[in-house]
Amino acid sequence: MSSMSNNVENLSPQVIRGVVREMQDLVTNPPEGIKVQINDEDVTDIQAFIEGPAGTPYTGGLFKVKLTLGKDFPQTPPKAFFFTKIFHPNVAANGEICVNTLKKDWKPDLGIKHVLLTIKCLLIVPNAESALNEEAGKLLLEHYDDYSQRAKMMTEIHAQQQKLSKCGTSEGPMAKKHAGDKKLTAEKKKLMKDKKRTLKRL
Repeated sequence: MSSMSNNVENLSPQVIRGVVREMQDLVTNPPEGIKVQINDEDVTDIQAFIEGPAGTPYTGGLFKVKLTLGKDFPQTPPKAFFFTKIFHPNVAANGEICVNTLKKDWKPDLGIKHVLLTIKCLLIVPNAESALNEEAGKLLLEHYDDYSQRAKMMTEIHAQQQKLSKCGTSEGPMAKKHAGDKKLTAEKKKLMKDKKRTLKRL
């Protein structure tokens, strides 16, 4: 925890004000398919949910990403990570995201919204050239269908659960609906099991 709060102390009040302003703007006018969460304790801890873009193997998934602002932000780009497991050429096993905007193409005035939109674009157009996940990069180039299938399966297994948290608690009208879903969930669980098994075989 202490290292997190140190980060706030490392940033100038002016930078922090800018970050807070941008975050509030992202909450009031969220970009399509992106929802940010503000951490009042530490404004440098930026978390967002990105919906898997339509027409991609990530469709229907909800992916949690985290941006960490270093003490030299905005001179240096934030580090970006996927919390949600994802099969993608530009995402390492630990969730680290490799994208030029966060490396050599970074400009101090790009801002957080730009970073989040870039990550979303990466889901639409992966870049096999700068692959962190070599297997995904190779499949993307040589066997797109296999790549797509793997990415879809990972999305169905790992990126679905958070969808439910959108409704907050299961109080109110949702609670009644869930009673009938019990049987459905059992079937879904069985499906998931089969899918996990298939994944292991791959």
